[in-house]
Formats: sequence, structure tokens, C-alpha cells
Amino acid sequence: MDYVTLNNGIKMPQLGLGVFQVEDQEIAKQTVLNGLKNGYRLIDTAAAYFNEKAVGAGIKESGVKREDIFLTSKLWIQDMSYEAAKKGIQTSLDNLQTDYLDLYLLHQPVGDVYGAWRALEEANKAGKIRAIGVSNFEPARLADFAQFNEIKPAVNQVELHVFNQQPAAIDYMHKNDIQPEAWGPFDEGKRGIFTDPILTKIGEKYNKSAAQVALRWLLQRGVVVIPKSTHEQRLIQNIDVFDFELNDADMKQISTLDIGHSEIVDHHDPEFIENIMKLKVHE
Repeated sequence: MDYVTLNNGIKMPQLGLGVFQVEDQEIAKQTVLNGLKNGYRLIDTAAAYFNEKAVGAGIKESGVKREDIFLTSKLWIQDMSYEAAKKGIQTSLDNLQTDYLDLYLLHQPVGDVYGAWRALEEANKAGKIRAIGVSNFEPARLADFAQFNEIKPAVNQVELHVFNQQPAAIDYMHKNDIQPEAWGPFDEGKRGIFTDPILTKIGEKYNKSAAQVALRWLLQRGVVVIPKSTHEQRLIQNIDVFDFELNDADMKQISTLDIGHSEIVDHHDPEFIENIMKLKVHE
């Protein structure tokens, strides 16, 4: 496993396990158990994934020491204010059966993000959260946010994959010491990513799958990746990407796959924003 060092000195595994869209509690718990058994040490969840309790149970049952796990969760829009964020943080801690989080993110740039960030800063100083960051912040919004807070975000988790490469966003984050982290590194299976001819052909040179090439491409761009799978063999394959390196020609060829936009979600669509604001993670 390779690691990145965040802007506050904390080390973070460069590959982890995401559990988005795994709402079945038993499946979520078993996925965490399988991941930890097979070498994963970064687990990424969120209040809006409705599986924090299952993740916490899986971690506890795994027998892996808490200090050996890098645990991430996220604050949902419903709690995006100073007072509500303090409660949201504690709810995540309680659900996950832990007294600290390694990383906690503002899940969306919606609501009173500045008020919520003050609560995250306080929790960071109190030792409840080792590093704080954001998710789905585009470069201009991230630049503004980073300038007007005491603590700069350590991470920005955004959609990144071979079909939506966001080179300008990644460059901005690297230049400003904010770690890019990729959600949806497989584009949720769109565009035939697992059988893509370019990725498949490159993979044949290294005895790797198209999926492994897609992950390796992100890793070599200095991105943290959190692929999701509930199948143990796929989990094993996804983490087996540290024993080969793509060459410059491979990287250049993969760059031609970029379509320059998301096919998963449009954060510029007012209807999308209105819809996610309706999602409630608790009463």
C-alpha cells in the first residue's frame, strides 16, 4: 500500500474501500470485514449512505486495531450549520462506535458550509477528527473556501475517472496542497469501462484488468481512490495495483478517453440540488 501525506502531516492510504449504495446492513458489514481481511485500511462512508452503524460493527468485529484503520465519514446537508454539524459529528462517532474519525468531509457545497466548517475545525482541535475536508467542491468554490477559513481543507473528494479526468481541478488541488480523492473511480460502470479496448490492451501488457489499469492511472496522478465492490474477489483485485506502473505512453493514451464532463451527476443542475436537499439522514 502507498500513502499520501495530508497538509497537516497525517498519512492516508492511497487506496481504500468505498461503501456508497450499500444500504443493506449485513452486506455493508460483511463488505467491511472482507475489505479489512484483504488488506484495506481506508474505509469511506457517510451519513447519507445509511450504513455507518454497519461499518462500525464491521470494524469492531474485524479485530483490526482502530489505530490501524483510516476511517472517513461525511456531514450531510441536513446538518450543514454550526450547531447542527456539532450534533452530526457526534452522531457519526456514535454510529461508527469510535471516539475519533481520521477524516470528516462536508459532503456537498450546499447550505451553511462556513458555519459547519467552524464546527469541524473545533472538532479537529479537540482531537475528535484528525483531518477535515470537503467533497464535490469545484475549483473556484474550493479556492474561495480555502482562503476564508482558519484551517484549509486537507482533502477534496470529487468524481474522477478515465472518462471525467478533471486535469485543471487536480492541478489546482496539488498546487494548493489539497489532496484529491476520487469517488466513482469506475464511472459506476458506464461506457463499458471494464471492457474498454484501450484499458484492456494496456492491461494485457502487465497481466492486469481494465479496472486495475483505471485505478493505477488515478494513483499515478497522485489521487486517492476508493473503489466500491461487495464481491470479495473484486475487492482483492482492486487492491492489487501496487506492483506495476504505467509508462508515459500508457498515460497519454488513457488521457484520450476523457469526455470532459460527468455522466453521473450535474452539480450545476438546480433540480439536482433541490432533490438532494430533500434527503434526510435522521429525524
